[in-house]
Amino acid sequence: MRSRQPSSGFSALDLSRREWLQGGAAAGLMLASPMLSAAQPPAPRGIPREQPKTAPAPMGEWVDAHSHIWTREVERFPLAKGQTVADLKPASFTAEECLVLAASEGVGRVVLIQHHIYHGWDNGYLIDAAKRYPDRFRVVGMIDDTQPHPDKKLRELLSSHVTALRITSLIRGADQWLSGPGMAALWKTAAETRQAMCCLINPQDLPAVDRMCSTHPDTPVVIDHFARIGMDGEIRETDLKNLCGLAKHRHTYVKLSAYYALGKKQAPYQDMLPMIRRLVEAFGPQRLMWASDCPYQVQGTHTYRDSIALLRDHASFLSADDKQWLLKKTAEKVYFL
Repeated sequence: MRSRQPSSGFSALDLSRREWLQGGAAAGLMLASPMLSAAQPPAPRGIPREQPKTAPAPMGEWVDAHSHIWTREVERFPLAKGQTVADLKPASFTAEECLVLAASEGVGRVVLIQHHIYHGWDNGYLIDAAKRYPDRFRVVGMIDDTQPHPDKKLRELLSSHVTALRITSLIRGADQWLSGPGMAALWKTAAETRQAMCCLINPQDLPAVDRMCSTHPDTPVVIDHFARIGMDGEIRETDLKNLCGLAKHRHTYVKLSAYYALGKKQAPYQDMLPMIRRLVEAFGPQRLMWASDCPYQVQGTHTYRDSIALLRDHASFLSADDKQWLLKKTAEKVYFL
């Protein structure tokens, strides 16, 4: 496998997803079926290869707050750093494939996350998908904050259904990712436009986010994947306390997602429920949201149903109203402006 950055948006790191998921989470690398041919991958059952004029699946009730998509139409949407369709793993996960998969569990809307490995800073494919399906998709884009006027770019993207921005400590390093005038301008602008700053971080980055939230108290902030607490299989009390501590910032939210990569990394993922319960107690359900992290959640032995079922079917401490917030209303409030 060619060395590349971790698929959940780690941008400039020269790491493979296998390295990122070291310690037992490497099941997120391949589809359960044999490796798809880069030349002509078979369409997954029930998922059309063509791009229909209308959405290929009925509108379900729930909202998936985090999925990546990509296309083999590399002439229209070139891949970054000289990559080809042979580098795509899985070989295809288009907007249409995403919608059909989501509909299988009653999910009608999806928040699309820029995939930096395959498309760099070019948000074009996600924006195109949201333009074709404006009632189904919103976009979490990426902007290079070291370039001139990133705040202007953020404002411009809002009209293209980009209602949030992905930022990460794994591009420029934990000591620099939140520094610089460009990043400060983005946070200031986001407080005005209500475009959330979505943080892909490690547990050790939580104090830095805490300080940034204090500096920009009106900026919406979303912590992806529990701040990746439990990647090595251990959910540490110190890390969880730091994450829960962000609840004091009233515009801060947490995604309950990427179960395939956290804790025991085995469905039905019920070892995650104590951490989820702590977060519900700290933030309230109105500031938590479920997300799948597809297509990685549906590889190996992991399934989309197992992901949504953890909250929908197995979290007995959640009321029906709690589930409405976790599976729909929080993501709706944050992303579907």
